[in-house]
Amino acid sequence: MPTILDGNQVRDRILRDLLPRAEAFAATGRAPGLAVVLAGNHDASEIYVRHKVKAAAELGIVSETLTPPASVTTKALLALIEDLNQRADIDGILVQLPLPPQVDARRVLLAVAPEKDVDGFHPCNVGNLVVGRPGPRPCTPAGIMELLRQYGIAPGGKRAVVVGRSDIVGKPMALMLLHAHSTVTICHSKTADLAAVCREGEILVAAMGRPAMLTADHIRPGATVIDVGMNRITDAAEANRIFAHAPDKLAKFARKGSLLVGDVDPQAMLEKAGAYTPVPGGVGPLTIAMLMTNTIEAAERHSGRGTAPHLTEPRTSGSGPPC
Repeated sequence: MPTILDGNQVRDRILRDLLPRAEAFAATGRAPGLAVVLAGNHDASEIYVRHKVKAAAELGIVSETLTPPASVTTKALLALIEDLNQRADIDGILVQLPLPPQVDARRVLLAVAPEKDVDGFHPCNVGNLVVGRPGPRPCTPAGIMELLRQYGIAPGGKRAVVVGRSDIVGKPMALMLLHAHSTVTICHSKTADLAAVCREGEILVAAMGRPAMLTADHIRPGATVIDVGMNRITDAAEANRIFAHAPDKLAKFARKGSLLVGDVDPQAMLEKAGAYTPVPGGVGPLTIAMLMTNTIEAAERHSGRGTAPHLTEPRTSGSGPPC
């Protein structure tokens, strides 16, 4: 039987290890501060933010959720971000995506001061990742690296295949595996013979956002499969196809009318992988844990107790500071 890589257990260990650091920081006179910007009405985003706020409260991080209306303009959001950049009590700023369609999301994300960018998305922090300098890392791939570490799966010397090239997961995941001495291949929609390339991977990371797209034909026997996908399916035929060998899942679908499934066929992982992350309960919990890690590290850097580089050049309003 393959090893199930339990993200909930790893998350709990990460948060447990963070607690004394958060308490030690609070003993200096204030708690770490996290601002979450949640614009508009998006059910999934609201759920994610509630989980983030709950995790912050359990660590003693002071979180502030700002909820501009769905009609908010880019200019108004830039002004809000600028205010948060200037506040000494805010160590981390998170802009929850997606933003309303009329908002220029790229400009808003670029406006976050790099030293407060706890998502690790700002080009300054992406550059730090590329060259291996300290700084906040994108939460999902950072959580995956911690999951591998805690389960004793060393990427060094292994062939790793990342399916998906997003700025949030695919690209930073490939860079982190490369820094950990894996030989890395990135696949995408134009990759020829995707299954054959995937089968080269001793570590296979699926991050495409397409339910059960990768099948047994894509998995090398004994591979470690990291399924980043979180897709809600509502079509009965699709549910029957994916969960044909899982009557309990089909019964749950019949009750609820929907199910969560990753980007990899769950039966294929069970039959061919040496270790795999379940959906749900695999990668998802780690994203929030690493957000908390980034927030506390940002607070430590702001107080002069951290080791990551500071960015001290003067800011240009609305555009973020230069690197």
